[in-house]
Amino acid sequence: MLSDYPKSLAQWLERIEACHPEEIELGLDRVKAVYDRLGIELANSRRVVVAGTNGKGSTLTMMESIARCAGVTTGVYTSPHFLRYNERVRINGEEVDDALLCRQFEKIEQARGDIELTYFEYGTLAALLCFEEAQPELLLLEVGLGGRLDAVNIVDGDLAIITTIALDHTDWLGPDRDSIAREKAGIMRAGKPALISDSDPPQALFDIADKTGAKVLCRGRDYLGKSLPDSWDWEGVDQLGERFAIRGLPKPSLPLVNAVTALQALQLLGFTIGSQAIHSGLRRAQMTGRMQRITLPEGAAILDVAHNPEAAAYLAGYLEANPAEGQTHMVLGMLKDKDMASVIAALSAQISSWYFASLPGARGTEGAALAEIARREASVIGEAHDSVAQALAHARASMQKGDRVVVAGSFFTVSEALDALELRG
Repeated sequence: MLSDYPKSLAQWLERIEACHPEEIELGLDRVKAVYDRLGIELANSRRVVVAGTNGKGSTLTMMESIARCAGVTTGVYTSPHFLRYNERVRINGEEVDDALLCRQFEKIEQARGDIELTYFEYGTLAALLCFEEAQPELLLLEVGLGGRLDAVNIVDGDLAIITTIALDHTDWLGPDRDSIAREKAGIMRAGKPALISDSDPPQALFDIADKTGAKVLCRGRDYLGKSLPDSWDWEGVDQLGERFAIRGLPKPSLPLVNAVTALQALQLLGFTIGSQAIHSGLRRAQMTGRMQRITLPEGAAILDVAHNPEAAAYLAGYLEANPAEGQTHMVLGMLKDKDMASVIAALSAQISSWYFASLPGARGTEGAALAEIARREASVIGEAHDSVAQALAHARASMQKGDRVVVAGSFFTVSEALDALELRG
């Protein structure tokens, strides 16, 4: 009955979170069946699907920013969210409203019958229904986990992007980079471009591409970026395979390697994007919780979700290249299924003092346990705290002129820091 449906987005999210069994068979059959029943039509949009361990969100954000500066209408689906569930679905740079999402969840409930769906599958279908209504020219879809069996993979992309392959979610994706690569490569499609941004791509990516018939372009081989002191140059190919270059680009606040891939992807999609749009889009692109810089009364703060060794190494490189006048204080909170010791080791040379924070829930690591892992496995000594808010307060109290504080380790850590800093929208 329609009258039995939730009246608010919060109620809908509570309902869909609880409506399927804890153990549910992985695969696309269930979500594809509901997708077909809904009759979702996205053929008028040029569709990009992005998978990878790190860099998915920043690649899409820079593509979105440049495209919008060029007057291209956009739809973007990402996950997870920090502040509001609505962040996951953006149309022309704006989060969709509660009423639209509730209407889409109603459609899904009416169509699914007795088919069980996961929280992420509900969300993916709702996003696609929003995009069907808006009919954006460019549709940017971020894979939630893996690629081959992820709900986003029900959409056939006109272009696939695989950012990096690193050890993360090994319980789901496999114990080594080749296994993980095979899952990520599931988004490739026959005859369509597949951009590989990883600097050392596993052979499995090329094996799957050959089997699928995708047209692979690799960063560093087919397209590349060269960093200069105050700018950078890009070189790649257009839709016809002709090489060309763009010189003197502004350095983005997001990782440059992902800007290199974002530009190549846009060149292959056939939009008319001028130099001014590229420059403006790169300057404007920014994300919550990804190299996010905030000015506090005590000094500078950097919030980044780095939660695996590869992302931690990138963050450490950024901190080294952009040193503080004083000390760098680290608030770190992590989940139990992450490689905590390696993350701490990757950051240790850049950090002056550590504040280990407990994260709530069954997956969260207690601050004291994290501090013990740091001491035992990475020779790092720091304070343990019961919450991110408490750890951040202690770090801020320790700051002197020229110091900065970095918050990292998990989406949950950054989200709680945003709450503590009263930065929620």
